[in-house]
Amino acid sequence: MSETTAAPLRTVPLHDTHVALGAKIVPFAGYQMPVRYSSDIEEHNTVRRGVGIFDVSHMGEFRVSGPGAFDLVQRVTSNDVAALTDGKIQYSCLPNETGGIVDDLLVYRMREDEYFLVVNASNIDKDWAWISARNTGGARMENVSDDLALFAVQGPRAVAALQSLTSEALSAITYYTFRVGTFAGVDDVIISATGYTGSGGFELYIPAARATEVWEKILAAGAAEGLKPIGLGARDTLRLEMGFCLYGNDIDDTTSPLEAGLGWITKFAPGNDFTNRPALEEQKKNGLTRKLVAFEMRETGIPRAHYPLTDPDGNAIGEVTSGTQSPSLGRGIGMGYVKTEFSKPGTEICVQVRGRSLKAEVVKLPFWKG
Repeated sequence: MSETTAAPLRTVPLHDTHVALGAKIVPFAGYQMPVRYSSDIEEHNTVRRGVGIFDVSHMGEFRVSGPGAFDLVQRVTSNDVAALTDGKIQYSCLPNETGGIVDDLLVYRMREDEYFLVVNASNIDKDWAWISARNTGGARMENVSDDLALFAVQGPRAVAALQSLTSEALSAITYYTFRVGTFAGVDDVIISATGYTGSGGFELYIPAARATEVWEKILAAGAAEGLKPIGLGARDTLRLEMGFCLYGNDIDDTTSPLEAGLGWITKFAPGNDFTNRPALEEQKKNGLTRKLVAFEMRETGIPRAHYPLTDPDGNAIGEVTSGTQSPSLGRGIGMGYVKTEFSKPGTEICVQVRGRSLKAEVVKLPFWKG
C-alpha cells in the first residue's frame, strides 16, 4: 500500500501580517486563513454597524479574452452574459452535465471581448480544468489567482473609510458594478461594489506585490470610521444572515441551481445554450422534489450542517446545510434541503439537535432585513 500526503496549505500574501495582528489561523479551502482577530460576534457587529476589512486573497481569478471569450463564458455559465455591459457584474454558476453545480462565481465584463471570472478558492483547479476543456473557440485564458490580492471592505461606513484613497466617486459605484482606477497609489485596481455580507461595501483587486502597503493604507484611512480587520468566522455568520449560498455546504456537484433557489441566475433566454440547459429546463417543467429553504428556530438551539430535518411527527424530510446563532437576530437560523411540500414559508419543521427535536419555521430570505 502507498501512503498519500496531503498538499501543504498555502498562504495569502499577508499571512505574516495576520499573525502579527493576533489572528487565529485555521485551514480553509487549502489555505491558512485568519478566522478571527477578536471574537466572531464583535467582528460581525463591526461590519453590520460600521466597517471592516476581510483579506480574501485565497479566491481565484481568471481572465478570458479574445474573439472566443463571449461564446465560452456564455456556454459555461448559467446566467445570460449577453445582458452584461462594460462595468457590470453577474452572479452565476457553472452547471455540470449531471444536474449539479461545478462552482458559483462572479462574471465581470471588462469590455466586449474580455471577462474577469472570480471563483471559489477550493475550486480553482477544478474550475480552470472545466472551463479549459470547453474552450473550443480559441479564447485566451489566464489564471491570475496568484498575481492578485483581494480585500473586501464591508459595512455602511465603507465609502467614508475608503474615499480618501481614490479619486473614483465610490458612492456612484452601484451594486454589482465596478470601475478600474487608481487606489491607494496603485493603478488599475478593480473597485467592485460587491461583497458577501449584505451590508454594502467594496471588493478591491490589488497586485499581490502591493498587498501589504495597500492593506496598511486602508487601515490608516479607515481608522476614524472604526475600521477593523475581520476574519472568516464573521464572514460566515454575515453571509448566512443574508441567505447567501456557500459552495460545499448549500450547493455542490449534486445540487441543481433550481433546487438551490438559483433560478434567477439560470436564464433560459434564446441563444443562451449553457451546459445541461435541456435537462434543467425539463426539471423546471416537471417540478422539483426538494428545495433549499431558510428556517428560524422557534425553540432554543443552534442548527448545524448535517443535522436531520423532520416534520413535526418525526419523519425525515431533509438535512441542514448551514446553520448558526444569528448575532443580529439573537436566535438560531439555518438553511437546508427539504421535500418540496415542506418548503412554503410558515411551515413548521423540526431540527434534530443532539437527540432533541426542536421546532423551527420556514421563512423568506433574507433573515436580516437591515
